[in-house]
Amino acid sequence: MNRRGALFSLGAMAAAAATPVRALEMKGYPTDMSMDPAFLPRPAIHGGSFQVLTADIDRRTVTAVFDRLIPADDLGASASEAGCVEFLDMQLAGPFGEGASLYRKGPKLPNEDELAQTPQFIETPRERYATGLAALEAFAQKTEGASFADLPEPRQDAILKGMEDGTVDLGPDVNTKAFFELMLINVREGYFSDPIYGGNKDMVGWKMIGFPGARYDYRLYADRTGEDLGLEPVSLIPRD
Repeated sequence: MNRRGALFSLGAMAAAAATPVRALEMKGYPTDMSMDPAFLPRPAIHGGSFQVLTADIDRRTVTAVFDRLIPADDLGASASEAGCVEFLDMQLAGPFGEGASLYRKGPKLPNEDELAQTPQFIETPRERYATGLAALEAFAQKTEGASFADLPEPRQDAILKGMEDGTVDLGPDVNTKAFFELMLINVREGYFSDPIYGGNKDMVGWKMIGFPGARYDYRLYADRTGEDLGLEPVSLIPRD
C-alpha cells in the first residue's frame, strides 16, 4: 500500500470512529444483583452467647488447642485472647459450618480420601468439630486420665503433634490428621481475618505483622514494598 492509500484508509477509520453508534437496550437481565444476605459479614458481638460451642467442655477444648497452636508471647496475644474461639463459633453457626459451598453427596468410596489430594467429607464442618472434639476428649481421658484442657502444655503439644504426624488416632469416626489441619486452618483464619468476623480482636494479628487492614486505596504505597508504612490498621467494622 502506498502513502496515499494508507492515508485514505486512516481517514476512513477516523470517520467511522466519529460516527455515533446507537446502543441496544439490554433486556431480561436480573435486576436484583445484591449478594445473598446469608453470605454478608455480620459483626461479631463479644461476650454474647455461643451458638454451636454451647458445651463448656467443647469451648475449653477448642481454647486449649487454639492456644497451643498460637500461644501468647512477646510478639502478640494468644488465639483465645484474639477472639479465635468466638470466630470459630460464628463460622460454624453460618454457611461454613453447614458446608454450604461443599459437595457432600454420595457415593463415597472407602478409599476416596487416599485417591483425592485432600480428604473429601460428606460431614459438614460443624459435624466434624462435634465428632472430633468428643473424640479428642475421650482420647485424653483414656490415655491421660484427664480432660485435654487440663493437661500440662507439654502433653497437649505431644497429642497435637501426634495428630499432625499420624501417630495419634482418635478412632474410626475421625480422620485425625485432617481434623488437626482443619483446626489449624481455622485458628489462622481467626487470628488474621477482619475483626468483623469475631477474631483478630483489636486487630492484634494485623498489628503483629504490620498489615494496614481493609483500606480503600493502596496506590500511594504500591512502590514501597517491605517498608513500615506506619499506618494504623482499619477494619470493615463500621465506625460510629
